[in-house]
Amino acid sequence: MNFLKQKVLAYYKQQVDDRIDAFRDMIAALTEDASNDAKGSAGDKHETALSMMHLEQEKLNHKLKEFIDQRAVLDKINPEATSAKVVMGSLVKANNMHLFVSAALPKINVDGVTVIALSPQSPLGMKMMGMGQGDEFEVSTTKYIIEVLI
Repeated sequence: MNFLKQKVLAYYKQQVDDRIDAFRDMIAALTEDASNDAKGSAGDKHETALSMMHLEQEKLNHKLKEFIDQRAVLDKINPEATSAKVVMGSLVKANNMHLFVSAALPKINVDGVTVIALSPQSPLGMKMMGMGQGDEFEVSTTKYIIEVLI
């Protein structure tokens, strides 16, 4: 099972790295477009286009920072570490769901197992933190039982 946690962590790191690369590429392309556009035109239309590019660049930079922050969270997780309590980096099986306490990331499928990554600040994450195998808790009228803790 610990091998599953290693694969899950590696998969999420790759996914985040791919997104970081994609956003860096988009920002570089926008920067290039802006510098090419600046050479060729003048006037109100040009200023508006330049402003729009800067706004888009700010949005992309904001998203890039989110992914860099997520990568930093993933980098702090030791997939070899085990704990009797739910901590950052725990892979928890509760109600037949596999939950990876890390950062809020998209659902993935590893070796036929569906895994949901959630932040310890999420409602479910906050309830689970510090709990052990066999513990029960409730979130929004749904009862959860921690079946397995890796």
